[in-house]
Amino acid sequence: MTRKSGPQHYPGADRTHWYQNRWPGDAMEVNVVVLHTTEGRTLPDYNGGRMAPNLTAVPDLTAQKLTWYQHFDIDVSSRALVNLPGGVETNTLNVCQAELVGTCDPVTHGKWTDAGRAHLYWPQAPEWALRELARFLAWMHQEHDVPLSGPELWPPYPKSFGSRAGQRMSGHEWNAFNGVCGHTHVPENDHGDPGAIDFDGLIRFAKAALDV
Repeated sequence: MTRKSGPQHYPGADRTHWYQNRWPGDAMEVNVVVLHTTEGRTLPDYNGGRMAPNLTAVPDLTAQKLTWYQHFDIDVSSRALVNLPGGVETNTLNVCQAELVGTCDPVTHGKWTDAGRAHLYWPQAPEWALRELARFLAWMHQEHDVPLSGPELWPPYPKSFGSRAGQRMSGHEWNAFNGVCGHTHVPENDHGDPGAIDFDGLIRFAKAALDV
């Protein structure tokens, strides 16, 4: 599918870290959002964009909002997933990828807390952060028809690493999937992010945002 429809830039997103000109992707019609966590506290440079998602959300803990940076058009493939030769497509299979600055690892969370390093631990994300992320998902539903639904299993990290918790999709399941999932669900990948994010709450807030 080569056409692109719907708005290609998330309203208010900063495009000063734009990588599409350097790393052109494939045109597609998005029907999936994949959520990642960066496992860091600041906006990554993604190796000059070589491994960048479509968007990154940076928490402003003082203002209690997410600052969004967009790196690729919504309907252009980005580069944050592993794609093995000879298997299913990942980055290019109608996927918009969003990285959430912060961590899903309780060990990292503990270390940063002990060191006094301000950060967002996504499995215990405050309501404001979930509502900010939910507004993005509501927009993706409204403008790009991404279903506000997803997998039942969102295991905590490190259980979510690999396929030990039974959450990782098969190639067939991935090809048939429409909706919102995590890096932890994507085949050919072993990462466990975003861990046990409150997915039910996130979808509830997204649906509420549509009713405003």
